[in-house]
Amino acid sequence: MKSKKNLTRFTYESAAFEGWRLCISRAGTTFTRYYPDKKLGGGKKSLAAAEKALAELKTLIDGSKRIDGKLSPLTIRKAEKLLADSVG
Repeated sequence: MKSKKNLTRFTYESAAFEGWRLCISRAGTTFTRYYPDKKLGGGKKSLAAAEKALAELKTLIDGSKRIDGKLSPLTIRKAEKLLADSVG
């Protein structure tokens, strides 16, 4: 499995973590969330969870209002809650 835009695949022989990392930056704010293979039942399932969360996050961010070119605190809280509630 190859990395995709905003999704990075982590597979290290010597590390404890294997899975996908979602990382997206918009308007000066970066959102990151890890989706481990062990917890989600494999690489394909962790990728599916990461892709679903990324789509929802992009929809939220792209549809939000900006204050002085930055995301509003409310939007940031909603995005963080969305990521926290996503499977992972």
